[in-house]
Amino acid sequence: MGSFIPSSILLLFLFFPIVMPLPLSTNSRWIVDEGGQRVKLACVNWVSHLEPVLAEGLSKQSMDTIAKRIVSTGFNCVRLTWPLFLITNDSLASLTVRQSFQRFGLLESIVGIQANNPSIIDVSLIKAYQTVVSSLGENNVMVILDNHISNPGWCCSNFDGNGFFGDKYFNPDLWITGLTRMATLFNGVTNVVGMSLRNELRGPKQNVDDWYKYMQKGAEAVHSANPDVLVILSGLSYDRDLSFIRNRPVKLTFSGKLVFEAHWYGFSDGQAWVTGNPNQVCGRVARDMVRTSGYLVDQGYPLFISEFGIDERGTNVNDNRYLNCFLSVAAELDLDWALWTLVGSYYLREGVIGLNEYYGIMDYNWCEIRNSSFLQRISALQPPFRGPGLSEAKPHKVIFHPLTGLCITRKSFLDPLRLGPCADSEAWSYTPQKTLVVKGTYFCLQADESGTSAKLSIFCTDSNSRWEMISDSKMHLSAKLGNGKSICLDVASDNTIITNSCKCISKDNRCDPSSQWFKLVDSTRSSTSGERSLLQYLPGKGLIPNLLVGSI
Repeated sequence: MGSFIPSSILLLFLFFPIVMPLPLSTNSRWIVDEGGQRVKLACVNWVSHLEPVLAEGLSKQSMDTIAKRIVSTGFNCVRLTWPLFLITNDSLASLTVRQSFQRFGLLESIVGIQANNPSIIDVSLIKAYQTVVSSLGENNVMVILDNHISNPGWCCSNFDGNGFFGDKYFNPDLWITGLTRMATLFNGVTNVVGMSLRNELRGPKQNVDDWYKYMQKGAEAVHSANPDVLVILSGLSYDRDLSFIRNRPVKLTFSGKLVFEAHWYGFSDGQAWVTGNPNQVCGRVARDMVRTSGYLVDQGYPLFISEFGIDERGTNVNDNRYLNCFLSVAAELDLDWALWTLVGSYYLREGVIGLNEYYGIMDYNWCEIRNSSFLQRISALQPPFRGPGLSEAKPHKVIFHPLTGLCITRKSFLDPLRLGPCADSEAWSYTPQKTLVVKGTYFCLQADESGTSAKLSIFCTDSNSRWEMISDSKMHLSAKLGNGKSICLDVASDNTIITNSCKCISKDNRCDPSSQWFKLVDSTRSSTSGERSLLQYLPGKGLIPNLLVGSI
C-alpha cells in the first residue's frame, strides 16, 4: 500500500465556525470545550462503511439538507462510520462515486446522487467522505470518525474476518497505518472532534492482553497525528465489556483526551424483555451495564454510549421495554450517546438493494421523520443535566418519566402536577426522610386515594408523603396511605400525575409497568419553573407568593 493523502485533498476543507470553542478535551468524567464548559455529545450514527463506501441517503437528499435535518432534530454530532480499506487501499479510495456504484449495478442510486449531490458523483470516495464531513461542519455539527470495520460491508459477526486483531481483514499494523492516515487527513478540520478507534471488537481471538497492546498503540498513533481529537476506545464482546479497565488502567503518554465507548441494545439480552418481568429485567440489565461499563464515570472517565436504538415502528415489545430502562440509566448517569441510526434506507445492505432501516429516524425516502414521538422522548437527554460550567442553578433533582421523555412540572400551587418538557421541570430535593420537596418551598409531594391526583402539601410527616423507590428497577415511587396500603405514582391519560396501585412489581411478564416508572435525576440545569410565581408557606404568615417572600 503506497503513501496516500495528496496535498490537494488536505486543502479541500474550508474553515468554518463551530458553536462551542473547540477542540474538546476531558475533565474527569466530562467532555468539555476550551472554556472548560461541558459539551454533551448527543450524536446520531450516519453509516458510510457498506460496500459502496458512501454516506447513505445521498441518492435521496442533498447532504446539506440531511445536515440541516440533523440539527433541526436536536443532534449536535454525527458518528460517521468508515471502513479501514477506504484509507489503506489506494485503488478503493481513488474510485469515483460513480465507479463504486457501477460495481454493484446501483444505477438508480447513481441517478439519484447525480440529481441531489452532483458535486460528488465523479470525485473519489475519500474526497466524497471529506465533503460530507465539511457539509456537517458548515452546519455546526461535530463529527466523530468511527473505524467501523476493515472490509466494506455490514457489521457484525464473530466470523466475518473483521472482529479482532489478527483476523483475516484485521491486520493490526495496517490498522494503525489507517488510523494515522485518517487522523492526519482531518488534522485542522475543526468539527472533527473525536476518533473512535474500532467498532465492536469480538470473536474467538479476542483477549484482554492484545486489547491493551494494540488499543494503546492505536491511541498513541492517533494522538501523535492529531492531538486535537478525543481518542475513543471500545471494549470487548461487541463493545459490551469494559470491566477489565477497573483494575488495569490504560497507560498513555497523553492525558485529557481519553473517552470510552459502549453499546447497549434490547437484543443484546436476547428476548429477556419479553420473557421476563420488565422490573426484574431492567434491574438486572442495568446493574450489569454499570458493572461492565457504567462504573467508569465514577473512576473519572467519560463514557459514550456510541450505539443504542429501537425499531421505530413501535411494534417490537422487546425494544419498547428496553428503551424505557435505557433512557432511565442514560438520564441518571447523564451519559454522552449516539443513536443508531440516521439512516432511513441503504443503497445496498447484505445483498438487498434499497433495504428499509426500521431503526432509522428518517423514513425510507429520507423525506420525513419516521417516528416523531420517539424523537420527543430522547430530546430530554440531548442537553446535559449537569457538568462543569453548565449553569448557576443549585443542585437539585428532576423527576423524569422515561416512557414519555417528560418530567414532572407545575404552573402553580393550585394547578395539578403534570408531565411537561424537562426544560420546565420542577426542581426537587429528596430528603433523608424520603420526602420529595419542591426546592425553595415547604411543599412536598403527597399521595391521595388511588386514581386521584398526586398533590402538594405542607404536611410532610405522614406516611403518604414518604416516597420509597421500590421494585427491582428502582423506578416505582411508592408511598403508604393511612390504611397501610402501598400506592405508586402514575400518569393519567391527560398527563396529570396521579397515584394508583403499584403494577408489575415481580414475576408477571405480561404486565407493562412503564407508566409508573420515574427516575430521580441529579441536575444543575436551569429551569423556567424557577421564574414562575410560586407559593410558599411561612410560619405565621400562611401561603405567600415566592416573589413577595423577600419583602416580608
